[in-house]
Amino acid sequence: MSTTIEPTTTVTLADAALRRRNRRFGVFSIFIAAVMGAVLTATARGDSATFVLNDRRGQLFMVPDLNLPVVPTILLLTGVVLAIAYRQMTTGFGSRTVLAVGIVAGLFTIAFLTWATADGQLSLVALLRGSVARATPIALGALAGVLCERAGVINIAIEGQFLAAAFTAALFSSLASNPWVGLAGGIFAGALVALMLAGLSIRFKADQIVVGVVLIVFATGVTSFLTTQIMVPNQALNTPVRFPTISIPLLSEIPLIGPVLFRQTILVFGMFASVIVLHYALFSTRWGLRLRAVGEHPKAADTVGIKVLATRYKAVLLGGVFAGIGGAYFTLDAVGSFSKDMSGGRGFIALAAMLVGRYSPVGAFGAALIFGFSDQIATSLQLLRVPVPSELLLTAPYLVTILVVAGLIGRLRPPAADGQPYVKQ
Repeated sequence: MSTTIEPTTTVTLADAALRRRNRRFGVFSIFIAAVMGAVLTATARGDSATFVLNDRRGQLFMVPDLNLPVVPTILLLTGVVLAIAYRQMTTGFGSRTVLAVGIVAGLFTIAFLTWATADGQLSLVALLRGSVARATPIALGALAGVLCERAGVINIAIEGQFLAAAFTAALFSSLASNPWVGLAGGIFAGALVALMLAGLSIRFKADQIVVGVVLIVFATGVTSFLTTQIMVPNQALNTPVRFPTISIPLLSEIPLIGPVLFRQTILVFGMFASVIVLHYALFSTRWGLRLRAVGEHPKAADTVGIKVLATRYKAVLLGGVFAGIGGAYFTLDAVGSFSKDMSGGRGFIALAAMLVGRYSPVGAFGAALIFGFSDQIATSLQLLRVPVPSELLLTAPYLVTILVVAGLIGRLRPPAADGQPYVKQ
């Protein structure tokens, strides 16, 4: 009797869960449409918004600016969102539900930017280029998380790796007057924190979440103390040489796309390459298969001759290298000096990007772009002087993190042995 009822019960429960999810996302879309159609149109401050598509440093040919009527554009986008909400509440989008919600969020963003730019100008080139730059450390930190979690080790310590790497990169670059030396120092610091994480989690089998929190507190305290004792009295030790911007000939002069993708620093280009190479290595090579086997079923992997503990050590250390590069980005690219807690919680946002990307390098990169865009848009809106408190604008990336993790990733399946210490039999 049970063998005939259980599948039917399972299907019924799955259908009920899917219907609840469709209704939840439908209500979300209706709420977004209400904000767009009522709040944004009622508070519009001008008739038209101008989006600049040309780069000030020149390009192959000029393109006309994009001028949009504010209220009609918002109303049109509101209608599209309502159509999506209706489809979501009735038949749903199936496996494409997350994509549909992402489209709704994108339409709301366009409407909000149109509202904010009313009777003003906004450079889309600067907005998108800044988004890619701000997404760089988040993406690198997310790659570190992907490597560790795929091997079965939870890495909460990315924030600590960022701080340690940023401090060391600033110090080494200042001493040597060479950004490459600073980058090497940042990689060393990130790998050192990773080694402590691996030793405590793999060798001594300590609780991995507790270890990660302890390492964050440790890195925060040490970098704050050394900054006060070394860098504050000697400002010359906190003047790192930064990486210059590199323009790829011809490609960097393509309108809109060129400055965003092909006019960046070596660290941004390195991030692009890392995402592609790591994604291929994880899912298309023997090394990636072995690493994922260690995270899914370490006993079976051990049975076929895979060295489980050694594989985990290597994955955590390689993740430390990526996190070290991400931390070095803050002082060798973005800011040009070290300050206490300068990573601003982006290590935790990198963890969120890893989850949203479902433990995939390409997916984590896409999520990092969302968070980087929300971070950059807060700065751009401050320049436009929108009637929103600046303190509220600065919370945008963290608010997006909460919303995405809470409602958009759906049911997440981590590696089966994630966070579980392995004892060789």
